[in-house]
Amino acid sequence: MNEPSHPEDRLLSVAEREMVDQTRTPGVATLSKDQLQALGKRLRNARDRARRIGRQQSREISGKGKPRGATPARDNTGTGAKAQALVDALQRVTAALRKLNAPTQAEVMRKAVERKRTATTTQHPASGRSANKGMAPKVSGRPTVKSDPREIGRVSQAVKVAQRKRDR
Repeated sequence: MNEPSHPEDRLLSVAEREMVDQTRTPGVATLSKDQLQALGKRLRNARDRARRIGRQQSREISGKGKPRGATPARDNTGTGAKAQALVDALQRVTAALRKLNAPTQAEVMRKAVERKRTATTTQHPASGRSANKGMAPKVSGRPTVKSDPREIGRVSQAVKVAQRKRDR
């Protein structure tokens, strides 16, 4: 019986195909954290190599780069698809690692209870100002400037004198 084939399998080398197969559903659950990290590192290296080759091919196609192989590249869609297949595999590994590192629901609840116990704020804040025994003056929030009343009179008198001089 044939195994189910994936469209990107024809783009990948044997080693890359094995790495990508490990990231699919049944295989990724059996790997340990260390194995997943090592697989992620190998996938990153393969992805970077595919991207580098794809960029070089696109430069060759546009005429900006020197040909690296025996014949200049004419198309790089296969290399781009290969890089995308490796990116998808890397995303699956990253999601599996995130799931392994995620705290359990019990740990989350324990931390929440601990934070609640150590909280210093009151559950019900003060109600603020209220009418106690009749009316009370409302305190103004504006700053008050205390100045000498003689100074105010001196300034206004100086303005009057100056205006009188101009009017003459």
